[in-house]
Amino acid sequence: MTTPRPTTDLSADEARRIALRAQGFLGAPDRRGGVRGVLRHLGAVQLDTISVLARSHELVPYARLGAVGRKTVEDAYWNTAASGEPHAFEYWSHAACILPVEEWPHFAFRRRAYRARPHWNHDLPDGAYEQVIKQLRAEGPLTATELGGAKRTSEWWDWSGAKVAVERALMYGEVVCVQRRGWKRVYDLAERAVPDALLHDELDDAECLRRLVRLAGQSLGVGTRADIADYHRLKGEQVDAVIAGSGLVPVTVEGWSKPAWADPAALETPARGRHRTTLLSPFDSLVWERARTERLFGFTHRLEAYVPKPKRVYGYFAMPVLAGGRLVGRVDPAREGATLVARQVTLDDPKAVPAVAEALVEAASWVNCTSVRVERVDAPELHTPLAKEVTRALATAMR
Repeated sequence: MTTPRPTTDLSADEARRIALRAQGFLGAPDRRGGVRGVLRHLGAVQLDTISVLARSHELVPYARLGAVGRKTVEDAYWNTAASGEPHAFEYWSHAACILPVEEWPHFAFRRRAYRARPHWNHDLPDGAYEQVIKQLRAEGPLTATELGGAKRTSEWWDWSGAKVAVERALMYGEVVCVQRRGWKRVYDLAERAVPDALLHDELDDAECLRRLVRLAGQSLGVGTRADIADYHRLKGEQVDAVIAGSGLVPVTVEGWSKPAWADPAALETPARGRHRTTLLSPFDSLVWERARTERLFGFTHRLEAYVPKPKRVYGYFAMPVLAGGRLVGRVDPAREGATLVARQVTLDDPKAVPAVAEALVEAASWVNCTSVRVERVDAPELHTPLAKEVTRALATAMR
């Protein structure tokens, strides 16, 4: 692909601020839209099983809006509108993600690709697929357990025939996950769960890809081909085929070795406003791609939940701390009753102590903790200053 000549040159700082605004961390958030507005703005909110302070899909709107109620978050994703139609569905995007329901038609390319796959990791027993569809049609939304069992044995990967069938139906688009109940998917027929106007696979692959590339560019503000492809896990050649018609414009960014593309609306006005101070889920779309995070913020981070404990550097679920538009450190949190415990705090900048304290106290309040305990700081000389700042912030918060 020949990239058109860029007409805009961005400094590294401008690119960082454009990305922060695009992700909802710079400027006043649109609280009128609430959690649903955050979902539509981001285009995808990743799901994950890990829950320390809260699950990742709860942490994402919290990081942007502040202490929105956790039940409010769940209701915003899964409860239907006054019209009786849903706001969101779960499907494979960046990973397993909650997606705005209006984007259902634009994942037709992926549903078609799944239907065309020649093999699967799990064998599908004869008749199991038809039985699952029949049962859902007769009984309404059900979990895999209610459909006949999620597993054959205690092994996590050993799915039952019913689970294999319903997951395949989910990938094909005949079934939709309409809710998570106790972290179990609740399945229903797409014909009931998706509004009639959206329930089609009429868009060809190019139109689907063009829309998702455009959405990725809007959600990123500015990004390389790899950044844009990664957002909804597209292939590089898929991006290449449609980016010229996506509405994104080529730009150059200081210090970036690869060509970049930007949302033209993001270039119209300088990215200014109030910066959010918060803890971030490692699965937050601001930081979920490691190479982009390093390029934008000079900040190296990876999730260590699956790293053997002796080899962890920052902790099991170390959460980056965002303050002043920078990633200033990490906090590995835990909860003990009504106490939020910072098991390990890593500070990249000693001047960030007040910001980290603020982020800890706000997070504690959100999860109904009344105290905060700092156990370990990578720079021991900062432990006492941080503990004092936490005490001060707690006192201020309780006034």
